[in-house]
Amino acid sequence: MAIATSSTLPLTPCTGVCRLDSRGLCMGCLRTGDEIARWSTLSDAQKLWIMDEILPRRQGG
Repeated sequence: MAIATSSTLPLTPCTGVCRLDSRGLCMGCLRTGDEIARWSTLSDAQKLWIMDEILPRRQGG
């Protein structure tokens, strides 16, 4: 799955597949429900950190 990186805009990893799996992660973007809910209030730096550091770690989970 391709996840947006800091070089792509807009700053969202959303793929339009909005269903939570058994771990509580979105099947499309791997964000938690809380991350999705707070996304619009996060700074660009926080969004980039989640997309570049956190989401790639969840891919293998």
